[in-house]
Amino acid sequence: MRSALATVMALLLAACGSTPSGLLQPVGPIAGTDKVNMLTATTRAASQEPGVLYSGDRGRGVSFSNIVVSIPPGREAGTIQLPRTAPGNPATDFTVSSARALSRAELPGWFASTGGRKRRAFVFVHGFNTQFDRAVFRFAQLAHDADANAAPVLFSWPSRGHLFDYRLDLDNASFSRTDLADLLLMAANSPAVGEVVVLAHSMGAWVAVEALKQVALKKGGVPPKINNLILASPDLDIDVFRRQVEEMGPRRPQITIFASQNDRALQLSQFLARGATRLGAIDLSREQYQAQLGGLAGITVIDMSDVRASDRINHDTYASSPEIVRLIGDRLLQGQVITDSDVTGTSTAVETLGSAAGLLITAPIRVFDAATTR
Repeated sequence: MRSALATVMALLLAACGSTPSGLLQPVGPIAGTDKVNMLTATTRAASQEPGVLYSGDRGRGVSFSNIVVSIPPGREAGTIQLPRTAPGNPATDFTVSSARALSRAELPGWFASTGGRKRRAFVFVHGFNTQFDRAVFRFAQLAHDADANAAPVLFSWPSRGHLFDYRLDLDNASFSRTDLADLLLMAANSPAVGEVVVLAHSMGAWVAVEALKQVALKKGGVPPKINNLILASPDLDIDVFRRQVEEMGPRRPQITIFASQNDRALQLSQFLARGATRLGAIDLSREQYQAQLGGLAGITVIDMSDVRASDRINHDTYASSPEIVRLIGDRLLQGQVITDSDVTGTSTAVETLGSAAGLLITAPIRVFDAATTR
């Protein structure tokens, strides 16, 4: 209880530097800034408040928008410069250059014009306690810093953006899984898309894995175009995750999990889940977790416990650490698997797990291949 209360206080303090609403009001572009042209698909209700676009309530169906985010020059990778007053200054802040609603019929044209030479779609699913504008800016930062060379697609479910709405957020996430499955199939069926990479954060991992399981059950497997699933700090029960993966069957994407034992948000989630360990907080050195993941082909776990980034609660390290962002951009978005040769550090050690080698450690990142451990 004491640890959980300390975590709540840390989360509240992290949110104290609150930013104003209305940040998605378009601002005229200026020279010298970079642009991220993204498609957004959301199950949120539309908002009548200027510059908000979508609220934390459930909408009727899925709404699509094309949002162009302006990235200010001279910033460090992994950082987001949110305006102190709306709508912000594009010379110093993340701002929106344009935002317009799209019909479903316009989506094929957007994919055809935005996919780049790799014809890759990069789908992001945000996590708990995330307002729509924060999801837009976080994804813009990640897509820009990872140099994704892909069509950025944000799927936003109706998170209320309030710390104490965990249960409602989980219900809203579950409410949206069929719509994410539909979006993924739409992208995979598009002739303009050659491959689809999905990155889901925190509670968004529940939505993403459930959506892919639903696709697999409907199609007899996940379409080969959907070739990579990245779960960043997944707020998922580890046994539930294993069951979801097994139900997908052998035709499923490569799965990479970014985990940290120092994730304070997942510590709170574990308390709320009455002690059930979250997948994003597992300790790879413990036989219990090796056994729970052992033998699952195509799953790699990256332990980020020793990685230091600007995120005070260690829940957004996947996007705030320049090193992790580079791994995502240089390897995972290219459809490749991260191994010990992809991480850097001053020393390297190899530990044997069970009957076969399984855990490769390169400070400050550890890499675990689930298929090699039984």
